[in-house]
Amino acid sequence: MSGTRASVRISLASLRTHKRRFAGTFSAVLIGVAFLAGTLVMGDTLRASFDTMFGNASSGTDSVVRSSEAITTGDNPQGAREPVDTRLVDTIEKVPGVAAAAPSIEGPGQIVGSDGEPVGGGGPPTMAGNWVTDRELNPYDLAEGHAPRASGEIVINRGAAESGGLEVGDRTTLRTPEPVEVEIVGLATFGGEDGMAETTFAGMTRADAEKYLATEPGRAATIDVRAEPGTGQEELTKALADQLPRGVEAITGEAAADEQQENTSGEFLGLFTTLLLVFSGIALFVATFSIHNTFAIVVAQRSRENALMRALGASRRQVLGSTMVEAAVVGTLASAVGLGGGIAIAAGLQALFPAIGFPFPEGDLVISAMSMLLPLVIGVLVTLGSAVLPAVRAGRTAPLAALRETAVESAGASRTRAVAGAVLGAAGVVLAVAGAGGTVLLTSLGAVLVVVAFVVLGPVVSSLAVRVLGRPVARARGISGALAQRNALRSPKRTAATATALMIGVAVVSLFTVFASSLKATMDDTVSRNFAGDAAVTASSGFGGQGPGGAGLSPRLEPAVEKLPEVETALGLGRGVARIDGGGTELTVTDPARLGGVLDVGEVTGSFDDFGTHGIAVSEEKADDRGWRVGSRAELVFADGEKQTFTVRALYDQPELTGDYVITREAWAPHRTQDADWLMVVTYADGVPSDRAQAAVERAAEPYGSPEVQSRDEYVETSASGIDMMLSLVYALLALAVLIALLGIANTLTLAVHERTRELGLLRSVGQTRAQLRAMVRWESVLVAAFGTAGGLVLGGFLSWALVTAADAQAATPFTFDVPPVQLTLVALVGVAVGLLAGWRPARRAARLDVLRAIATE
Repeated sequence: MSGTRASVRISLASLRTHKRRFAGTFSAVLIGVAFLAGTLVMGDTLRASFDTMFGNASSGTDSVVRSSEAITTGDNPQGAREPVDTRLVDTIEKVPGVAAAAPSIEGPGQIVGSDGEPVGGGGPPTMAGNWVTDRELNPYDLAEGHAPRASGEIVINRGAAESGGLEVGDRTTLRTPEPVEVEIVGLATFGGEDGMAETTFAGMTRADAEKYLATEPGRAATIDVRAEPGTGQEELTKALADQLPRGVEAITGEAAADEQQENTSGEFLGLFTTLLLVFSGIALFVATFSIHNTFAIVVAQRSRENALMRALGASRRQVLGSTMVEAAVVGTLASAVGLGGGIAIAAGLQALFPAIGFPFPEGDLVISAMSMLLPLVIGVLVTLGSAVLPAVRAGRTAPLAALRETAVESAGASRTRAVAGAVLGAAGVVLAVAGAGGTVLLTSLGAVLVVVAFVVLGPVVSSLAVRVLGRPVARARGISGALAQRNALRSPKRTAATATALMIGVAVVSLFTVFASSLKATMDDTVSRNFAGDAAVTASSGFGGQGPGGAGLSPRLEPAVEKLPEVETALGLGRGVARIDGGGTELTVTDPARLGGVLDVGEVTGSFDDFGTHGIAVSEEKADDRGWRVGSRAELVFADGEKQTFTVRALYDQPELTGDYVITREAWAPHRTQDADWLMVVTYADGVPSDRAQAAVERAAEPYGSPEVQSRDEYVETSASGIDMMLSLVYALLALAVLIALLGIANTLTLAVHERTRELGLLRSVGQTRAQLRAMVRWESVLVAAFGTAGGLVLGGFLSWALVTAADAQAATPFTFDVPPVQLTLVALVGVAVGLLAGWRPARRAARLDVLRAIATE
């Protein structure tokens, strides 16, 4: 016990005396923990806010009656359901315990803003529906104006009004997708909020909703039911279930609210939180190298001090314990401060998103015990884990080391390390290359081994790398550059450990950069290869009009454009949904006979002509999966419950834009709800200038809600626009990893300056100027950073190649590996700039040393 207390006292005394040594470690742990805590707090806050908002909005609905069958697809997790008969309202109102019931007619409906641009549509749904007159059943509360009373009057959510620059009394267009000229007569809130993230809503009269959103009058998406006082949701739902016809079900209002919340915000929240957690993990992973390096240097510098402790009777366990106590204290304090930083980050994100046009529900931050405890524990464990090896090395210090004049650090790289690193690297490359044939698990395992090999081989290759990188520095900066190179060569282990944190950060940045560029090139190639038209008309400009949200294009736009003298062909592509072999899938609804003139579907077996109402075209991949050939029978089950047998008329091998299944509009018409196109492809008449033809198409499209008209090149560019947005977010988040690496380099140089105080004093005494000394330290920092950056670029490039190649082997669409030289050059320049910045403060401190005191230092 006394030995433990002594270790603690010695550790605390050492921390008080040499607190500057651990500044970089403290900062690295603080940043990583703050980011992790901020992510958890933000996730809890958003979930709680959405829970409250949806709970408030649905508080008056005790049960929801709807069709029991839903066909779900990847783009529509909520599922397509058959509408229910509104005559059920009379039956429902007679059930004991029912206070009121109202049909809810809804469908896509996009509001056009005052600038002529659609509001929303980049992801969250844009909805329209009938304005429910029962205030308790209506999830929207009227905040301004009045409810719609006549045809053409609508109420919109206040968030959509603000985004579109609209107010009560304005006239605008509502795309359903048929353009409807409307007047805004009221503004509403949802659960006390102006809107659900970027989801928009337009409430109209029931007659208008049936006209524009339903296939026929008397059909509704759901029937919402309110219970009489004293009747619970479960009790009401059970009573309703006994009175409903086959194929119709009742669920509690709470369950319906949970489903709506999950469909509206669940996927985004999951992706948002996961993304931030991944980058928190990267930040902490990078921090481990900085922490380990700091403790390794400190232990090496204190070798005489530790040896004296051993000579005075301290055991190996006490010396080891002393180092671990220092790590525990630094980790605990930094993690505790990081928790406060995490709360500040969450508060900043909460204020930032509404400022950039992505409003979240308002509410206080939700700070749970787990959100605080988990980052604290992880921060302490990461610090302790990073300090274990240096602590063990400290405990092995021999008492005779106290007789040496200077601290001894094993500077070279062992042969065992070289062999182990080479074996790990070779195994990693073999696995990654083997996995590139289509096994992602092998590729991932190989990638991990390659990363480990880079870390192990760092001290082995650092000497060669610094010699090569340092030659131009020595030539350009003379003696200062040569000394900087020699200082970086002095301890290969230290140089490698310092550069590793930056190497990992640069590798991750390079990986995302190359993968994003490859993904963008793949999308560009896909659209360029398959898109045979001269122009594209889309409901929104994002993701080439293929993203979720938006109301689509009116099918009446196709004949309006095709009759233009400037146009040869105009073909709309719509979407349907059906169940095939038990799984939901999307259908492309169009005129197959004209499809080949605007889209390249590759090699075709069979014919796209004469499909009628029972013909279907299938991609070769899906046909092979199901054993279909031309002439095979395919049974489709639609959302209305109808089963229909189709004959496979054609097979095609390029489904990238067409999709895997194609049917005619006539085949889809009996099963559709709203009829909409997501894309219209236009080819111009021979000899017509493209600018004149595009202007004519824009004029023809204006009465249909002014959809986006793009040239072929513009459409190709827009199709990959989401990648740039994702990459910008990645760069912003990964800046944390680079910041931690910067702190690690700066801390290492600061410790090195302290270690070489006498040496620096001697250099100054023999004529080295302050400017030369500053240059020497700065260029040493640049060389370390250049080594880390070069290693990161090589590692990131290899990992991205393996990832892209594996994706290419598994994807139906050929994946293009693309290396963006401009972006990678920028990454390299940032890496070198990190070195310059990291060396600024240590160089300044070194230049300020008093020459005589420095020479006298032991």
